[in-house]
Amino acid sequence: MHCSQNGTGYDFLYFNSKRYQCCLFLFFQFFIIMVLSFLQRRVHHKQIDDKSYLLGNRFGIVMPLDFIGTFNNRWSYGVAFGAAANKVMFLFSEGYQPLQVPQWAQAIVLLIGGIEVGLSHFPFFACLSSDFRLISSILGFMYSLIWFVITTLHIVQCPHGQLIGEYETVIFYWPSLLCLAFLLGRFVYMFVKALKIHLGLEVQNEERSFLEVHQAEHVKQLMRKPPEQEEEKSWFQRRIYEWDPYFQFPSRMIGATVLAFICLYLFIIIEFCIYTYIVQELDVFEGGLESYIASVNDTGVLTPAILQIKELITVAKGVWMLTIFSASLTCISYLFHILFIVFHFASGYLIIHVVQCLFGVMIMYGLVLPVIHNQGLEMLKGLGIGILTISIVVGLMILQLKIAARFFLQPKIKPGDRQKPLALNNRKAFHNFNYFLFFYNVLLGLGACLFRLFVSCILGTWLIARIDRTIMQNGYEAADMGFQAWIGMLFVDHYHTNPVLVGFCHILLTCNNERKLQKSIPYWHLNHSPGPRVSIKSRTRWFLLYTLLKNPRLTLLRKPKSALGIRVATQTNSVDVLQN
Repeated sequence: MHCSQNGTGYDFLYFNSKRYQCCLFLFFQFFIIMVLSFLQRRVHHKQIDDKSYLLGNRFGIVMPLDFIGTFNNRWSYGVAFGAAANKVMFLFSEGYQPLQVPQWAQAIVLLIGGIEVGLSHFPFFACLSSDFRLISSILGFMYSLIWFVITTLHIVQCPHGQLIGEYETVIFYWPSLLCLAFLLGRFVYMFVKALKIHLGLEVQNEERSFLEVHQAEHVKQLMRKPPEQEEEKSWFQRRIYEWDPYFQFPSRMIGATVLAFICLYLFIIIEFCIYTYIVQELDVFEGGLESYIASVNDTGVLTPAILQIKELITVAKGVWMLTIFSASLTCISYLFHILFIVFHFASGYLIIHVVQCLFGVMIMYGLVLPVIHNQGLEMLKGLGIGILTISIVVGLMILQLKIAARFFLQPKIKPGDRQKPLALNNRKAFHNFNYFLFFYNVLLGLGACLFRLFVSCILGTWLIARIDRTIMQNGYEAADMGFQAWIGMLFVDHYHTNPVLVGFCHILLTCNNERKLQKSIPYWHLNHSPGPRVSIKSRTRWFLLYTLLKNPRLTLLRKPKSALGIRVATQTNSVDVLQN
């Protein structure tokens, strides 16, 4: 074993050579995937199954994670994503260079690296999602233990680095180590529970339903009559976040959130390492400037400029450290708001940090340094003149609006109207008013244009990490790739995990299974208590009446009578099954 030479902690542990380590991990990955694939039976019968009796529809495709509709083990999947954070950041920093390729082929190399990261962590997800809990928990525990031991040995062998210094490797790798420890505990829990079921000490839960519980509750809530008085909301719900009790984030978003948190932490650590290196170089530069000032006894021509440069360096170092916290809090709030995307998010953090740092430098030079240099009165004078100028401009704009509304609009049609109609009155005076203010408004329009550009730049850079809001103008949203990814994700969730659609499909499957059960049992009707037989038409009309009474607004949405047959039958059956 040997330590990494670049000091960043991203060159992972080697067993005598890179080739030996890769072969060892490939062997374990291949072994786990083949075992799980052997246990997984294929749905469709293949021609090769007739030639070999031993296959028996085995060696099915192993699915690591359902990215669309998985709501179980969400945090376990999220922690499994977190365990891969160090390798993902290694790819993001473009430190993955297994081949010497031209610059134009770097994207292909990074694609290969991404596939390699996915393959190395595939057993974690496959063992978590496998239906064969007993065997998959053993395999997952062994694989997690191997990674945990290797990571621990790496930290023990090389605890320090060249940038941060002491305990650099611990700072970089403790999140992944914590995720691996959680996975070890998770697989132990899965093994104990599966063993109890295998020994008959615990009853196995029924087969997982196509419809999740929270989705069924959401559909039931839609069919209930809304309460006349809404429940009083707490201060947290009114001001910060209002949650839906029948909504759950899928595993994909939980995994992306955990990965984004850890990657943001690593990104800040890397940024701090670079900042430390730059500060060391700037200290050397400042030492040279001080030597020059001392050599000329503060009488050199360049002394004032050198003093200003030293002041700028001091201000920049302090503001950069302070804005690390503000930029981090901004990105964390965005992360809680959208729960999506990792590297768009990390890049957004850097841009936000730079913008906040520039604002901090402007505030320091505009407000703080003048007070330090005993120029507070001049600063207040200039600030007052600027505020007065802006106030006069805004006041003239408001005065124009008030005059136009007071003298050039016709009176209200009804006394209770909030605004006057947009109908002109005193047209000749209005045209004279427009003419004389036209030339002033041209100059005002130039200032408004610059202000619009300034606000657009500020909001664009401030919201760059939020992909749920486009930074493009209306009509140009297609050029915003992050926003398009967000809209695409919403469409995928809408078409594949819509509670109403999933509930409808669940009802169809349930009804179909009941019909098959009735056909397979010759005397099925004898197992049910006799009662009055009700026609399907009467039953349908009764459910239609019940639904319309609970939801009066549906009456306006009903189609003509000729198209109601299929729709009513489907809706009434849906109401019956969901309420049961």
